[in-house]
Amino acid sequence: MLLTITLIGLWACNKKYEGEDNSLETIRKANNKVTYSKTKLDSLQAINVITTQKVQELLDLSTLYTSGNKDTEIDSVIYTQMQAYFLNKDSNNLKPLLKEMDSLKVRYAKVNNLKTSKSTVEKDTLDFAAFDVEYYDKKRSYITTVNRKAQYLLKAAPVKFQKEFKFYFVSFYTDSSADSTKIEKPAH
Repeated sequence: MLLTITLIGLWACNKKYEGEDNSLETIRKANNKVTYSKTKLDSLQAINVITTQKVQELLDLSTLYTSGNKDTEIDSVIYTQMQAYFLNKDSNNLKPLLKEMDSLKVRYAKVNNLKTSKSTVEKDTLDFAAFDVEYYDKKRSYITTVNRKAQYLLKAAPVKFQKEFKFYFVSFYTDSSADSTKIEKPAH
């Protein structure tokens, strides 16, 4: 039993990031300007894929931003692009995410196990995504996994007489009483 626990602990410590490098190419591609047709959004699976894509894009931009000086022209461009993922362009939207990434010295992040859900508050239906984020350092070594929640909105954006929607986050990594976030630290 002790041997198994030790092996799991060693495996967790040696886990490496295997995704793509974040680069200026990421910046060019990530802009939240894509719209999705209503027919593509009819399935829950399609919504999960799109939401996962948007969460990953925002995380990639955030790791690029936090790894920079935060005072260069390119950092300003990255920050503006991150704000484009939100319905309201408020700097408070990004503070929890950036603060966490700064404190852990995150260079890579990978979203996993995303599940969407709906909640009804009075007459409004709210869309939420719960997901895990694996954080890695500049050497691609595993740091930790965090459980997070985001609220998103699919806003109608009709184009040429077609029903299309645009994706926005309403909140991301915000603290709320319903959000039970935990941090799993690897065993050393």
